Order: sequence, then C-alpha cells, then structure tokens
Amino acid sequence: MNLVIDAGNTQIKFAVFRRNRLLHVESSLEAGFADHIKAVFQQYPGISTAIISSVSKLDARAADVVSVFCKTYVLSPRSKIPFKNSYATPQTLGPDRLALATAAFYHNPKGNTLVIDAGTCITYDMVNDRGEYLGGAISPGLYMRYNALHEFTDRLPLLTPENILDFIGNATESSIHSGVVNGITLEIDGVIDQYKSRFPDLTVILTGGDAQFLSRRLKNSIFAHSNFLLEGLNQLLEYNKS
Repeated sequence: MNLVIDAGNTQIKFAVFRRNRLLHVESSLEAGFADHIKAVFQQYPGISTAIISSVSKLDARAADVVSVFCKTYVLSPRSKIPFKNSYATPQTLGPDRLALATAAFYHNPKGNTLVIDAGTCITYDMVNDRGEYLGGAISPGLYMRYNALHEFTDRLPLLTPENILDFIGNATESSIHSGVVNGITLEIDGVIDQYKSRFPDLTVILTGGDAQFLSRRLKNSIFAHSNFLLEGLNQLLEYNKS
C-alpha cells in the first residue's frame, strides 16, 4: 500500500492507495501532523511506501516523521516523471503541478488535457496528445480574491463564497459576490475557450477544493474530479518505485 501526502497552502491531505485503488482520504491542518501520520499507519499497517508533495515548508519535517514508518519519497524537480517536461524553468515548477500533469498523462495518454486546480490559487496545466507538458497559468483563487478585496481596502467587508442571483450587484455585498464569483467563472470559461481554439478534442479536468462550487457555473463541458492530484501523486510514486 502507498501513502500519499499533499501539503497545500491551507491544509494537508492524506490518502492511502492499494495500487491504483483509493482506500482512504482525510484532511487536516499542519498542527498535529505527526499524530495524524501515526493514526494512518495504525489503521493501515500494510503501507510500505509514501510520497510527499508540499508547496509549503512542511516537506523536510514531514519526511523525517514519515520515514520512521516506511520508505519515503519527497517529490521535487529531480523526481522521475513519465511525460516530457517542456516547462522553461522546470526547477520552479511546483510539485502539485507535476502531480496534476502526471494524472492528466495517465488519464488521457493520447489526448489533449487541460487540468484546472481551483484551490488557494487556480492553476492551469496543459498536457498535449504527444505526452508533453507545456505549462499553463497561475491566478488567485476564490478565497484569495475575497481576502484581497478586504485586506487592500479600508471598508470592504470580508465575505465567503455565495450564490449570485444576478450579475448586477445592487449593494456592496452582492457587488463583491458578483465581482468575485462571476469574474472567476468568466475567467475559467475564457481560458478553456483559448485552449480549445488551439487544441482539438480537448479534455478539461476541474479539481481542487472549490471545484464543486465552480463546476455548475461554467458553460464549458468539464469533468470534475476531486482526487485528481492525489491520483497523480500515487502514479508518480509507483513510477519512481520502478
């Protein structure tokens, strides 16, 4: 069995796989990381290998904790990957984007795939039908946009995502919701349209913490897949083990 650890900007996800089958997934904050790891190994003593992907400062300390229990890989730009990486600065490519590209490569090996990860940031990652990772884009995520409006102004309130009844806000709060929610959906649809104009038969995968909130608002056809990054990490672990 494999243990996959995805340390994002706001939370840590733990997943247990038996080969390609997802057995268990849970989330936590960074506090109490060692206790969570111990509990996972108590529940699944058959775990023999683990992989850690971290976009925070967790990776070094996490590896020390996890390696007590099993062989541990820390995903980095030096890790083996199954696709051709044409990113101009591969050493700066985040491990989360490496994992998403891997999942895209295995999910649609002979097709064009755009992966959109709607989390703290929104990342766009493109793998073409020749198995080549081309890059993509990074923009502020849903909550980051709400926080920015509050933090960088004197009077705008801090809000959380909400359904918008009309794209015309008739009060300050409804105007903020319209600007953030309507703006982010128009951005995503616009980006998808750009990629569709260049890549035929494009498959679009939407994942991340805000995927469900955003998916029903998009006009483009997409596949929502909440565990896409975790599957990519497990595939990378299997690839590096071999």
